Amino acid sequence: MPEQAPTPDFKDIRLIVVMGVSGAGKTTIAEALAERLGLPFIDADNLHPRANVEKMRGGTPLDDADRWPWLEIVADAMRNTADTRGRVVCACSALRRLYRDCLRDGAGEPVLFVLLHGDRSVIAARQADRPGHFMPASLLDSQFATLETFAPDELGLVVDVAQSIESIVDTIAGQI
Repeated sequence: MPEQAPTPDFKDIRLIVVMGVSGAGKTTIAEALAERLGLPFIDADNLHPRANVEKMRGGTPLDDADRWPWLEIVADAMRNTADTRGRVVCACSALRRLYRDCLRDGAGEPVLFVLLHGDRSVIAARQADRPGHFMPASLLDSQFATLETFAPDELGLVVDVAQSIESIVDTIAGQI
């Protein structure tokens, strides 16, 4: 019988990023997870420079030149928080492998990414229930087009968003 790869031990990972497209529930789930685990929470959206927010609010997707400085800020915030508080849970889109690499490289340590995955119609309905959010529903297609699945060498969990918040948090907490 071939030897199976060992299941990764996520308990030693200090940096946890709840990721996914806009409307997947990143902030809601990451906040609930942080509360459940007694950890600090960072919302990467709050670290966007004003120009990024205005660009998205205007219906224009960010390009990589907009994202790199923001991702470096997020990586620094995660590492600094974990250095003072032990671990941290962060909500951040991190849609592409390059963005996840930037977060890992900037933090200088492993990062566990938790992808909130779901059917486009479920996420679109949730997004429609967020009036006033800077990310308009018109950008959802660009988010799905940008999303890259995990490579085999990435630490990642995929969780279906078609469950209750409590079930999603239970699933993630049970893994970490």
